[in-house]
Amino acid sequence: MTMQKKNTPPSIDAWLKEAKSDPQARQEGMYLVHNGTVRQTPKTQVRQGLDDGSQITGMTFSYDEEKVAAAIAATKAREGIFHVRVWLADGELAVGDDIMVVLIGGDIRPRVIDALQFLVETIKTTCVTEIEKKAAISS
Repeated sequence: MTMQKKNTPPSIDAWLKEAKSDPQARQEGMYLVHNGTVRQTPKTQVRQGLDDGSQITGMTFSYDEEKVAAAIAATKAREGIFHVRVWLADGELAVGDDIMVVLIGGDIRPRVIDALQFLVETIKTTCVTEIEKKAAISS
């Protein structure tokens, strides 16, 4: 289980190099990376189609470290998953800033895809607090 705690996003190349040098890498046939960023479009518009005429200018982002550690452990316990790495931002973020980076390594594509979906969904729904900062769109 690995979680990096800096506000500078990690190097995906470095993470992959590290993952591939681990003895368990011989069992891995796939790696997937998720890189979530702050978008300008409000979550309610993207997910629910509710356009209130605003745009996001930034976000306050925080997370519960114990819950994230538990989510990582649950992901790594999944069949065929051998490598899990997570980085989360913390504090004030601007549009375009990285929110999270997740790397999953496992034996076969379906298991790695499912593990990535499980971990990102768990983090987003149970481990983090995102407060969007909105500004009205001027015509």
